[in-house]
Amino acid sequence: MAGSRSISLIGAPTDIGAGARGASMGPEALRVAGIAAMLQGQGLEVEDLGNLAGPANPWLPPVDGYRHLAEVEAWNRSVHDAVHAALGRGRLPILLGGDHCLGIGSISAVARHCRERGRKLRVLWLDAHADFNTSLLTPSGNIHGMPVACLCGHGPAALTSIGGTVPALLPREVRQIGIRSVDAGEKRFVHEVGLEVFDMRYIDEMGMRHTMELALATLDEKTHLHVSFDVDFLDPEIAPGVGTTVPGGPTYREAQLCMEMIADTGRLASLDVMELNPALDLRNKTANLAVDLIESLFGKSTLMRK
Repeated sequence: MAGSRSISLIGAPTDIGAGARGASMGPEALRVAGIAAMLQGQGLEVEDLGNLAGPANPWLPPVDGYRHLAEVEAWNRSVHDAVHAALGRGRLPILLGGDHCLGIGSISAVARHCRERGRKLRVLWLDAHADFNTSLLTPSGNIHGMPVACLCGHGPAALTSIGGTVPALLPREVRQIGIRSVDAGEKRFVHEVGLEVFDMRYIDEMGMRHTMELALATLDEKTHLHVSFDVDFLDPEIAPGVGTTVPGGPTYREAQLCMEMIADTGRLASLDVMELNPALDLRNKTANLAVDLIESLFGKSTLMRK
């Protein structure tokens, strides 16, 4: 499955888990930026499955620490089913988000696929945020701040059990990269469970190359590599089109190196592209950059290597 040359694009146009409106327009912005043609240009066979459907965003306050829990569950079940079906057909699914709560459905499908096929799983979580909040820790109730916690079994049963096994994911299967905004209670919880986090200070001190060597260590031919790419991973100077900008993210070159080193493994088998918010963008600049970086993820080298 690693390195599949057949791609399925799956749009999930919702901002149901976010604190700002607009991520629902992300899939179309990525299509306008030419994601399908770019992938075809890399010699890949691409099918665009269009957009999933789900409940509208009611824009209500949180109930018991969760905003829009029923709607978030509905969207994630649709995402789970679509991603699992694509993997079952031997294809590499690219989920076009949508806000990052959708990572619950996507990664629970990938984890289920790995269990069924006897494969190991490694998840790279590229994000400014740890997304390890719970209903007790969250300041907002926005579920896009909770997907990693839910995947690791800390959350409502409606979300933790989507892939059929709780937890869907073990902390040791995750590497978080680019983190620079974590709530105080969330930070304690991350340390308690032992999540491996390469925050921006680590990247500043050790460099992106060393960071990625550690994050990608011990991958082998039995490992399914999933990348969950929140566009706010990038510095907002180069990627303004996100709802939760945090200064001090990776530069263009650091992000390119990150993607190129992932590509070099030949193990990429599924991808999320999340939190792109065209309403906050400048002439689709962030979508164009995301597509450029995804091209590197699929093997375009900016270097003079053969």
